[in-house]
Amino acid sequence: MKLTTKGRYAVMAMADLARHGTGKPVALADIAERQEISLSYLEQLFAKLRRGDLVKSVRGPGGGYLLARIADEIRISDVILAVDEPIKATRCELGSPKGCLGQSSSRCITHDLWEELSHQIQVFLSSVSLGDVINGRVTNTAADLKAEKQLKIAAAD
Repeated sequence: MKLTTKGRYAVMAMADLARHGTGKPVALADIAERQEISLSYLEQLFAKLRRGDLVKSVRGPGGGYLLARIADEIRISDVILAVDEPIKATRCELGSPKGCLGQSSSRCITHDLWEELSHQIQVFLSSVSLGDVINGRVTNTAADLKAEKQLKIAAAD
């Protein structure tokens, strides 16, 4: 499973910005201090988040960063993807002729299992917003998704 520090720190920083940026810019130095993340590392992450249209920068005294949209409209998957962190549980590169097994072009016997796990993680992270994170609405998200799926199946019958 690959969710690196880059992806985790980006989500932590964005959640901090969502919590503390109530209409006014938040300085990266403040986020760095609260989240115990290197300021220079945050600057790199926020450059990518800005290019991904997730944050806006405000220059000058009292400047910093604002969310580009409200927290409930920013999905955790958007944050992770903006910092170039695809979530994948397989060793293969998507679309590559090289398979899971290294030198050969064949896939490992458990490839479909790990591919589906990657998909489920993506579905989950796409269902959770920054608003959910900062308002403590994440705990039952997986159960809610399962119940919603069961309702759709029952309605189709």
